[in-house]
Amino acid sequence: MGILHQSFTLTVLIYCFLNLLLFVSLTYLFPPLLRKYDNSLGLVVLGVSRKPLIIVAALFSLNFISTRLNLSPAIYWTQRVLTAVIVITLTYWLAQLFTQVISYYLRDYAKQTEALWDNVLVPILERLLPALTYILGVFLFLESLGIDLTGIWVAFGGLTFVLGFALRDILANFFSGLVLLIDTPFQFGDVIAMPDNSVAVIKNIGLRVTKLYLVETDCEIYIPNAALGSKDIVNLSRPTPHVAKTIEINVKAGTDQDAAKQILSSTVLGHPDTLGKITDKLENLDRFAGLKSATEEQISKQDAGRKRLLAEEKVNLQLQRIETKFKYLIRAIKILEKGGLNQAQLKIVQEYYQEIIELTGLRLETDDKGEIKASSLTEDTREEDSLINLIRSWYKAWIEDPDLRIEDEQTLEEEWETKISILKGKINRLLQRIVKPGSYETRLDDNALSLLEWLQNEFKAATTLWKEPAIRLSDVTPEVMKFTIKFYVDHIKLEHWERSDRVANEVRQEMLRRLTEGGFN
Repeated sequence: MGILHQSFTLTVLIYCFLNLLLFVSLTYLFPPLLRKYDNSLGLVVLGVSRKPLIIVAALFSLNFISTRLNLSPAIYWTQRVLTAVIVITLTYWLAQLFTQVISYYLRDYAKQTEALWDNVLVPILERLLPALTYILGVFLFLESLGIDLTGIWVAFGGLTFVLGFALRDILANFFSGLVLLIDTPFQFGDVIAMPDNSVAVIKNIGLRVTKLYLVETDCEIYIPNAALGSKDIVNLSRPTPHVAKTIEINVKAGTDQDAAKQILSSTVLGHPDTLGKITDKLENLDRFAGLKSATEEQISKQDAGRKRLLAEEKVNLQLQRIETKFKYLIRAIKILEKGGLNQAQLKIVQEYYQEIIELTGLRLETDDKGEIKASSLTEDTREEDSLINLIRSWYKAWIEDPDLRIEDEQTLEEEWETKISILKGKINRLLQRIVKPGSYETRLDDNALSLLEWLQNEFKAATTLWKEPAIRLSDVTPEVMKFTIKFYVDHIKLEHWERSDRVANEVRQEMLRRLTEGGFN
């Protein structure tokens, strides 16, 4: 009896020591170690897991210790209750782990990808999986207490059938939401035009409804997913945030038509927030009146616009260099890949691609033999004229625009840092295929062309000639000549989605001023 008592006491002491060691490790040892890493994943997981793990360890210890005692009915039910509490604690831990850790990093991943579906999928999983975890946890909890779940499962199946019939409209909205997820025409933050011509911003796609923000009325509207899926929706944010504006101006009949057109064209080009050939815009910028003047805290609109245009001009020139290098690369691959690429030919292709990588602002790592390592790209911050650094200088110059609001700084930074992240990922994936082509050997030119097209259409176009101001004479009466002017404003999301209206109003006022001064009105 004494030996059994000593053995039991030793077991209790061992488990107490192990629980104390776990508590000290999770509370005092691991946090300082994890803070040394730039990635906060470890600290987040530790914060979510500390209490549940300590509780589970303590309950498991009690459960194991109780097995060393006589199996009286009280001990038997104590073990079942402890097991049930362990199940509930683990259920809570898993749900919190998904909600606070996995979903957070899924959201971060969604921001770094160009795919639209993951931006919709993450919120749905964020709501659905914790609920399923809790439901499963409840069933396991009841089963650990020794409750026969056969009847409950049958009742649950019948209840599911009844609820499915009663909630068919809700289920229709749910599956419509899944359709929007799989074949979504928009992502969060996109500006869309509704069938009634109202402008709305996508705020959230839920399991049943989609939340929209109506810009004109400054309110939110909730539309069932089934109804939204059946509407004709125009996405104003895709493929670029540029927004087209059209205004009409009357000019006195009998005046010089060409001179009037010149005034209208130079006015549109002179506004810093419209699209056009940058050299022409810089020539006409100082003549545009009515823009914000400098203050103690901000530079003038003209100075901010000039700074941004000069920065964008450098970006466009670098993009043109990269596009030219891509064309050389594609041409070289087409010539060399006939009959398959040997090591010498592959080396030539790699050298072409290395030039593109360096122009982008990335750096390659090589082994002792000078061979390129796959997945070895790192950002090279030393080259100020690299594409990535020029892009950052450009959007930081853009942020100095005195018309922007505080939230616009975050909008621009998130947009371009996301694009930079996607660009680095695409360049790295093509690098892996060029270093080790394998089955992609005969498709390297297609892969390079795909990246070039993405760069031109989705990242940033080096030229936007077709988006330059267009002016046409739309009507003539004995009294007036009516001109229709179409132009593009640089970003639809800025200034609380009102930037394009402000720009159009300023352009109209400046046109009327110049036409009046010139005797055209």
